Amino acid sequence: MNTRSLCPECKKIIPAHIYEKRGKAMITKTCHEHGEFTEVYWSDWDYLQRARNFWHDGKFIANPEIDKNNPECPFDCGLCNKHQSHTALANIAITNRCDLACWYCFFFAEKQGYVYEPTMNQLRGMVKSLRAELPVPCNAVQLTGGEPTMRPDLLDIIRMCRKGGVEHVQVNTNGINMARDPGLAKRMRQAGCNTLYLSFDGTTSETNPKNHWEIPAAIESCRHDGPGIVLVPTVIRGVNDQEVGPILDFAIDNLDVVRGVNYQPVSFVGSMPRKTREAQRITIPDVIDRLAEHTDDLTRDDFFPVPTVAPITHAVEAFSGTSQYELSAHPACGMATYLFIEDGKLVPITRFVDVPGLMDFLDDHAERLASARFKKLTVATMALKLGKFIDKDKKPSGLNFKKLLADVIIKRSYGAVGELQKRSLFVGMMHFQDLYNYDIERVKRCCIHYAVPDGRIIPFCAFNILPELYRDKIQKQHSVSIKEWEKANGRKLESDRYDRAAFLRAHPALKH
Repeated sequence: MNTRSLCPECKKIIPAHIYEKRGKAMITKTCHEHGEFTEVYWSDWDYLQRARNFWHDGKFIANPEIDKNNPECPFDCGLCNKHQSHTALANIAITNRCDLACWYCFFFAEKQGYVYEPTMNQLRGMVKSLRAELPVPCNAVQLTGGEPTMRPDLLDIIRMCRKGGVEHVQVNTNGINMARDPGLAKRMRQAGCNTLYLSFDGTTSETNPKNHWEIPAAIESCRHDGPGIVLVPTVIRGVNDQEVGPILDFAIDNLDVVRGVNYQPVSFVGSMPRKTREAQRITIPDVIDRLAEHTDDLTRDDFFPVPTVAPITHAVEAFSGTSQYELSAHPACGMATYLFIEDGKLVPITRFVDVPGLMDFLDDHAERLASARFKKLTVATMALKLGKFIDKDKKPSGLNFKKLLADVIIKRSYGAVGELQKRSLFVGMMHFQDLYNYDIERVKRCCIHYAVPDGRIIPFCAFNILPELYRDKIQKQHSVSIKEWEKANGRKLESDRYDRAAFLRAHPALKH
């Protein structure tokens, strides 16, 4: 498979080839100045081919910010008129301050030498740009950082997003401030936060030194009228990949408040020696294998790539007559499944739903569904048609999946999607790129974007992988020096650093 990539040294666009070697999918590229680079793309060639069967080209942006004859991806992001996916989830970085300093983090203030905290007017402008995107206005925003809970006006920002038309607001956090202030989670939920995207790298202090001691208190705070939680482990081979299964167990043990786990195989930012990459590189098939090794209730066949669900969008569009939210990421970007718990056992959605058959049916019948006669179908009639793809004897008790699916397609019910989330556990993985495995075809189809103060909307794997063009350049333009920030706030930036010893003295039961 031919594609284009970047030289990890000079970052020029160069041809690349994805090929099979000893069962693995490899990507190779040669820079005339810096030589050849070969990297693992996916650890299983055949599994990649299975994922590519669900390839789907999404909707181009109807009103691109960058509209030129021949934009050069990934150097003309904004979004441009070549981009093939609308914004499914928008990141808005509200601060680059953090109370931790994790070595694999993309950025934090002390490392960068300045403080980036966009004003409320700038944030409002970003939401306005996202909501103006056509043909599908963005309806899901993740407030991120740094550590977003360090902004004293976080609740006002959440309220602003909801008032601006965003249906789903989630906060990407290490959870430390929820542990220190048990009422914060409830206040965030009242302001309109739907989900905490909670960093969680393992179940032991060795694999999760970031927030191992604080996680129990943070989760407990969400049990009392707080947002639902998605656990987000960064998975690194040889560091915490043995924790992939125990993390799933932890999520199941807290199923009353944990809605999902989204594993993120590590992305090697900056320059990284080959030996280090080979030792620590882990890809999506590896993570799934760790899960399958941990429990007999999961197999590789239970997971599907992100664009698998595009036919649901097509069916909804057929009923509504309008463009709808669509997941059209590159098949190599991520995979997922839904798990249900029945009599103490995991029941993947694939055990009672013929996923490929259902998707083929919805795609094949989308045009017919748009006719006047079919638009008059009741939910019950639609459920009957969908029922042939659902094994009623194997589905979890009390789950009317036919009606739930029909509600999504006909009524476009956000509540029906929420009901699915409450009854199940989402298990997914998203592998963001780095310069060594960079595939420009993935960037062109990216649906996870960043909004920035100048009005542009930039794909994740351009924003963070080319920081000198996007993240760092843009944020520095809209920042103040650390000295200025300290003068304005009357304290040293380093005083933000979390004092774990003080927390554990106040909560001695959490020390072990």
